[in-house]
Amino acid sequence: MRKIQRLVAVGAMAALAAVVGACSNAQAPATGNQASAPASEPAETSSAAPTPTGSGVTKISDIFGPACDQVPKDGPGSPQGMVNDPVATAAGHNPLLNTFTKALTATNLADTLNSAPELTVFAPADPAFQALEAQHPGILKDLTTAPDVASPNSKLAKIVTYHAVGKRYDAAGIVQAGTLDSLEGARIKIGGSATAPTVNGATVLCGNIPTKNATVFIIGQVLSLPAS
Repeated sequence: MRKIQRLVAVGAMAALAAVVGACSNAQAPATGNQASAPASEPAETSSAAPTPTGSGVTKISDIFGPACDQVPKDGPGSPQGMVNDPVATAAGHNPLLNTFTKALTATNLADTLNSAPELTVFAPADPAFQALEAQHPGILKDLTTAPDVASPNSKLAKIVTYHAVGKRYDAAGIVQAGTLDSLEGARIKIGGSATAPTVNGATVLCGNIPTKNATVFIIGQVLSLPAS
């Protein structure tokens, strides 16, 4: 958990002002109560990301990243536990993604993501939301309790759908693409390398996580929508 908090802190301060500005323009980040990821034994991961597969479908052995040792080795939230579940269900079992999962529930987007044929999901870890809330107390409550929170056009729904892409990519694939069209419609910029990609400048904490219908990248920052 401390490792994730340190990685999140690197990009958090620069991102906060942009996120808050996006919120004031009807674009904003996600959500809910905070929970800490328990310490656990490292999951088995590879030291390097593979070349693009074409399908974007990954294997457990393809998982990589500096914080993958925070993912449980066994149980529903482990790589083996997530691989056969659709993405929102799988995220709900992962102790690093409690707040992101609450955002999916609040916006009624869990079923939408679960039923999609293929996705790439950039899921902020809980400390990313905690950093946002620490700088701007009450912002998460405002988003999750907005009267229109379950509407597709709510601030929270827009930020959640900005974290998902309607095509499946692995790490090498997102870097090769360079830019991706989110479900929200705005574009996401990918940088770095296949072994250390960045998502709008955010660090990938653990990537290439396979689920039934998506490849998941746990990231260290809540992405803010580009100014309209």
